[in-house]
Amino acid sequence: MRALLLGGAGFIGLHLARRLVSDGHQVTIVDDFSRGRDDADLDRLRSDPAVRVVSGDLTAPDTWAALPTGWDQIYLLAAVVGVRNVEQDPARVVRVNTLSAMHLLDWVAPGERVFFASTSEVYAGGVTAGVVPVPTSETVPTMISDISAPRFAYAVSKLLGEAAFLHTARARGFETVVGRFHNVYGPRMGADHVIPEMSLRALRGADPFPVPGADQYRAFCHVDDAVEAMLRLMAAPAAAGQIVHIGNDREETNIGDLAKLVLRVAGVSPAIEPETAPPGSVARRCPDLSRLRELTGYEPTVGLEEGVRTTFSWYREHGWP
Repeated sequence: MRALLLGGAGFIGLHLARRLVSDGHQVTIVDDFSRGRDDADLDRLRSDPAVRVVSGDLTAPDTWAALPTGWDQIYLLAAVVGVRNVEQDPARVVRVNTLSAMHLLDWVAPGERVFFASTSEVYAGGVTAGVVPVPTSETVPTMISDISAPRFAYAVSKLLGEAAFLHTARARGFETVVGRFHNVYGPRMGADHVIPEMSLRALRGADPFPVPGADQYRAFCHVDDAVEAMLRLMAAPAAAGQIVHIGNDREETNIGDLAKLVLRVAGVSPAIEPETAPPGSVARRCPDLSRLRELTGYEPTVGLEEGVRTTFSWYREHGWP
């Protein structure tokens, strides 16, 4: 099988690439390295004869013109993410996320199968407004509760992508699966996500230890489980044309308790200081995985403590700039 990973040098992309290669497939990674890292992890992957790495800007037509077609699977993972990026440069978030999707839609060939990486943020406004239940299924309405909300630039870019892929696939004869990720975490994911951010602060000896949104709840999904869900969805004929939630609904946890877990794994005991959650952050997030289970038989296998330990160990060894 030949797989094209757009944004494949990033967090989920590299884990997905490793899995595909270990399963015996050929992988081409395209990345502009604005967020994805050209590091030792990528070098080890690049050394495999089944892997090709292309440096290219997915917002530029020339990058697409140079890519061959005829792929068995295409994954659009490239995006500008992270609260800091959304707040500091929302125009870049909208431009990169939208242009990457639109160029792919112009380029993809009939008969190919595309995975579009979306996010739970597309329905977060409904949760905040109290009209969307948690755990949350794919059938809930997406809504604009507050167009001025700090994170909406990212959410609207992904909502546009969902609609564009679902409708264009039907019109042009290719297949698409929209996967909405829910708090995926793991090694090599940067420093903006709560688990690596806490891990790095614990490693640096922060005391007191602030915990924004300590009273909020999340259901965290280890990247190995997310990759398994993606591969199962791309192999399931009935998943074509569907929006599917990807996550772990077995261990919903309080952020304050998550901080205690990270600190226990780190072997430190600073004073924990609960703080107000960042603006626009939902009080609770947990996916309903009924559709994913029905389509693929997926069950998450990596427990939160195990996942936090492996993630913490990676950051202890590698750090992060």
